[in-house]
Order: sequence, then C-alpha cells, then structure tokens
Amino acid sequence: MSIKLLKSTFVVSAMTFISRISGLIRDVALANFVGTGVAADAFFVAFRIPNFFRRVLGEGAFSVAFVPVYSEFRETRSPGEVNAFLSLLLSRLMLVLVALCLLAVLAAPALVSVIAPGFLDDPEKFALTTQAVRICFPYLFFISLISMSAGILNTHGKFWVPAFTPVFLNLCLIWAVIWLLPRMQNPAIALSCGVVLAGVLQLGFQLPFLKQEHVLPLPRFKARSEADKEGLAGCKQLWRLILPALFGSSVAQINLLINTLLASFLVTGSVSWLYYSDRLMELPVGVFGIALATVILPSLSKQHANASAEAFSNTIDWALRWVLLISLPATLALIVLAKPLIITLFNYGEFSSVDVHMAAQSLVAFAAGLLPIMLVKVLAPGFFARQDTRTPVRVGVIAMMVNAAVGVVLVWPFAHVGLAIAISVAACVNAALLYILLRRENVFKPLSDWWSFGAKVIGVSVVMAVVLYGWAGEADDWLALGVTGRVLKLFIAVAIGMAVYIFGIIATGIQYKQLLVKP
Repeated sequence: MSIKLLKSTFVVSAMTFISRISGLIRDVALANFVGTGVAADAFFVAFRIPNFFRRVLGEGAFSVAFVPVYSEFRETRSPGEVNAFLSLLLSRLMLVLVALCLLAVLAAPALVSVIAPGFLDDPEKFALTTQAVRICFPYLFFISLISMSAGILNTHGKFWVPAFTPVFLNLCLIWAVIWLLPRMQNPAIALSCGVVLAGVLQLGFQLPFLKQEHVLPLPRFKARSEADKEGLAGCKQLWRLILPALFGSSVAQINLLINTLLASFLVTGSVSWLYYSDRLMELPVGVFGIALATVILPSLSKQHANASAEAFSNTIDWALRWVLLISLPATLALIVLAKPLIITLFNYGEFSSVDVHMAAQSLVAFAAGLLPIMLVKVLAPGFFARQDTRTPVRVGVIAMMVNAAVGVVLVWPFAHVGLAIAISVAACVNAALLYILLRRENVFKPLSDWWSFGAKVIGVSVVMAVVLYGWAGEADDWLALGVTGRVLKLFIAVAIGMAVYIFGIIATGIQYKQLLVKP
C-alpha cells in the first residue's frame, strides 16, 4: 500500500518542485523589476483576494468535499450515475462562480477596504489595488473549474497533471514582467493581466487529460433520467459538506488575510516582505506537504468506504512519519539560512539590503510553523475522508481566533514579524487539536516505535543545523558576492546539509525500507 502511495507522492512532489522553482524564478523577477513599493503592495493584495477564494472555495472546501464523494460514487454507483453527478455538479459550480465573480468586480472597493483598510489613507494605492482586483478576480472562475478537474484526475491516479498545472501561472507572470511591464505604465495592472491569462491556459491544459480518462463532463442543468436524479442527490450531498469545509480546510488562508489587514497599517513594504518570506516557507509545504495530502486523501476515502479501519490508521501513521522526516530539517535549514536565501534569490534591482533584513526576520518566524502546517495537511484528510467537515471547522475557528489575538498583540512591538509569529502559533494550535481529536475518536492509533523514531530525527536535524550555521557565516559575506558566488555557496550549503542529514539518518538506524512498507 504505502509503496504505491510513496511513488505517487514523489511524482506529485517532482511536479510541484518544478512548479515551485518556476515560482521562485517568478518571484525573483518580481523582486528585481517591481520591488516592494506601492505597485508591489497593490498587486500582492489584489492577487491575494481571488487567491484566497481560490484556496477556500476551489482548492480548499470544494476539493476536500468533492474527492470523498466522487470516490464513493466510483465505488458504489453505475458509470451513468457518475457521469450525471459530474455534469450536474459542473453546471451548478459554473453558476456560483459567475455570480461570485460579477459580485466581486462590482464590490471591489469594499473588498479592498475590508482586506487592506490601511490603504484607505493612500488614495493612489487604494485605487490601484481596486483596479487590479477587478482584473484578477475572474481568475477564480477558471481556477475553481481546474480544482474540480484536478479532483477527478487525482481520484483516477493522474496526480502529475494537477501538480504541474500551476507552472502556467508562474510562466504567465514571468511573461507579464518581461513583455507587458515595459509596455504598460502600471506594473500592478500588467501582472493582473498575466494572472487571468494563466487561468485560461491552466484549464485548457487539463481538459485533454479528462477526455483521455473518459470523464470530461459537459454542463447539465436539469435532472431528467433516474441516473440524473442519483447524480443530483450526490450534488446535494457535496454541497452540504462544502459549507463547513469552506472554513475548516482553509484556516491558513484566512489567517493570511487577517495578517494582510493588519500589515496594511504598517509601513509600505510590509505586505511584500511577508509575501516573499511566505513564498520560501511554502516551498517545502508545496513540494511535500501538499503533495502528501493530495495523495493520501483518495486512499483514505477509499479505505473509509471499504470500512478498512486499520489501513486508514496506518496510512495516517505513514504520512506523519514522512512529515517529521522532511519538515523538521527543512524548518531548521530555513531558520539558519534565512538571510542567505533571501540575499541569493531576491537581493537584486529594486530589492534592497533593508528588504533582505526585514524579509529574513519574517522567514524565521514563518519557518517555526512549518512542521505544524505540514501536520495539518495530513491530519485534516483524516476527517475529510470520512466526510466529516464540521470538526475541522471547530478547530479552525479556534486557530483563527488565536491567530487574530496573537497578531493584534504582536503587530505593534514586532511589526510584520509579529504577524508571521501569529501564523506559526495558530498552526501549532490547529495541528495539536486535530491530532487529539483523531486519537480521541480512535481513528488514528500510532504505531509503537514513534518515540525512538522522533528522537533520532530530532537529533540528526540539530546536528545538520549546527553544521549549516558554521558554513553559512555572516550575511555581509553573502552580500559581497556576485550572483554566481551566491548561488554556488547556497548550492554547497544545501548539499552539505542534505549529506549530513541523510548520513545521520542511516547512522541512527532508520532504514529506508521501514518507510516504504507498513511496519
């Protein structure tokens, strides 16, 4: 079982790695040509609004509700009923998205006022952000349809296609920086146009693969046959799950919006510093955390449908071991190499040495939350696969209140760094409560060697961090290097860290085969 899951995870991780590397290239271009000024803050806020709805509605609530229901339909219903379910669902989703996009375009000033009220004191920044929101928001229509397509393909085992799709967004934004920026007066508007183009290309990329799997749905607005009626019942079941999942699956995004609201009152550049540091923290989350969650959700859903309680628990146990094995060394590496990473990737053109210092501070604070954020990614599917979207809602409410409270307390003494700390604290609360509830419900029963396994991973990770700290040296040494010198030194640092960690894992007796099969 877990060998197949691991292979699928590595496939998704490889595709996501390509996506994240292209994303880093995109961010390097943005930092170099746009910087951290008014236009940058306006675009990042404008893009965050549809991006928030994308993650909450499309990749969040819809995905976590859709995959378990679709998996159950495939296991228990006829092909005609499955097709009816997909077609009826598509038509209703399209209607909701069109209405939401029209409403958002009309209410763009109100949205900006709520998300970034601090921009009201700067009429130019407020007007620019509002205009950018109106251009960006139709991206939600395309990306939500892409999320439905991705859920279908993931359930059919075609994991690489959805994982590769985000590359088109990065390529379009790079194209906007290189080609549109010199031809348009306003950088925020040029980038917003790139976002909309990306939505069209991403959806177009996935359609042939749906057709190849014979699951390309066409909109169907009325239920006529008996199969249609069964499909409509499935749609109603899905919408009942979506409402609570709208909140429970996307607490991290709501927390980011709260932080954007608070950051809008800080000095210009604060939103951008948080953006760039969050992007680096999201690299390991996307490459492995989201990949792991994507792969285990269909498996957990199938195991729940087949009443395989032991297999269900073992799948969660397997996923948690890989989370600890990957996220703990990644956390320490991000903390130790925060300034070298920011300098090497972003310290060019409009991105100053002051920006390096500010972004590195928030990266360290974000990195502290990497482990709990990745734990949430694999613990939450333990509820979603059982079609329980209400429990993560209750946990999410608590985590959101913690984030807001900690953010309000820390934003004034620590500015943007306090907001990053709030995200990490909220993630710890979220992960802890999900874990406790899975244990209390006897859904997850950890296997016996966790203390030994965890102690070995912690010990090796600390040794790796000490070695990296000694190699990294002072920030001034990195600032004095050219591009080639910085990249080479960072590459050597990563290679040294990986070598020390892998050798340490082997030396402590953690065997590779133990992570491939169930203990």
